[in-house]
Amino acid sequence: MPFEIIRNDITKMNVDVIVNAANTRLKMGGGVCGAIFIAAGSEDLQRECDSIGGCDVGEAVITKGYALTAKYIIHTVGPIWQGGNFSEEKHLRSCYLNSLNLAKEHNLESIAFPLISSGIYGYPKDKALRVAMAAIEEFLLENDMTVYLAVFDKKALD
Repeated sequence: MPFEIIRNDITKMNVDVIVNAANTRLKMGGGVCGAIFIAAGSEDLQRECDSIGGCDVGEAVITKGYALTAKYIIHTVGPIWQGGNFSEEKHLRSCYLNSLNLAKEHNLESIAFPLISSGIYGYPKDKALRVAMAAIEEFLLENDMTVYLAVFDKKALD
């Protein structure tokens, strides 16, 4: 199973598609989302996102990669952590599986994820990492794809 956890700048990765931890309106945000928009070319990317309109929590949509090395960007909306009793795990798992399935539908061979919802959305990094790994491993049992999970916080790997 080609699956690797790395510490890397996701915007510079040589993969077919990178995943953006998006908001429901698909607007440029801060953190990973802001970095992806800036690296891709925020005006062009925002124009395409605006034409899509939005994305629900746990769902995923795809856009061009514009100035990125990656050909595409998959935007997925993670859940906001509310203590774990509001289907956060189910929605987070859906983010990964829907993104992977969308990449598969577009015949993409490599994908790089950030640790979705673990930034300003407050999902505990250790819990987010467990959900991400389980969802990715589940997908890879039945599919071939090179998957990277870019983790920026050392504590998440402890």
